[in-house]
Amino acid sequence: MYLDCRKVLLPVVTVLWMGTIFWFSAAPAEESTDMSMSAGYFVAKFLNPDFDELPESEQKEFVEKIDHPIRKSAHAGEYALLGMLFMGSLGAYRADGTRRIIAAWVCTTAYAATDELHQLFVAGRSCQISDVALDSTGAAAGILLYIAVSWAIGHKTRYCIKKA
Repeated sequence: MYLDCRKVLLPVVTVLWMGTIFWFSAAPAEESTDMSMSAGYFVAKFLNPDFDELPESEQKEFVEKIDHPIRKSAHAGEYALLGMLFMGSLGAYRADGTRRIIAAWVCTTAYAATDELHQLFVAGRSCQISDVALDSTGAAAGILLYIAVSWAIGHKTRYCIKKA
C-alpha cells in the first residue's frame, strides 16, 4: 500500500507550528516584550547600518518606536504561515477549490481566536479581537500567496479554484 508522505508530514508540521504559536502566546508579558525588543534590535541593525554607532539611549528609543509594528507583523506572519500550512495539509488529502480555501481560512482564524482566549490566562497578557482580525488577515494573505505560487509553478488545477 502506497502512503503519501504529505498526508503525514504536512499535518505534523502544521500542528508543530500551532504549538510554536501557543508557546509564544504562553510567554508572560515581560518575556514577550523582551523577545520583541530583541527582534527590534535585529531589525534596527538591518534598517540602519550605523545603528551600533548611535548612543544607547537613541538605540533604545528607535527600537521602542518600531516595537509595535514588529509585534503586529509577527502576528500576521505567523498566521500567514499557518494558513499556508493548512492549505498544504488539506491539499495532501485532495481537497481542492473554494472549499479548501475557506476551510484553511476558517481553521486558521478559529485557531487565532482560541489563541487569544488562551492569553487571558497568561500573566500580563490580554485577549484582543483586533489581533484575531489581524491574524485572520495574515491567514488570508498566506493562503493567497500559496495559491499564487502554486499557480505560478503550474499546479493550477490541483491547488487553485477549478473552472467549471
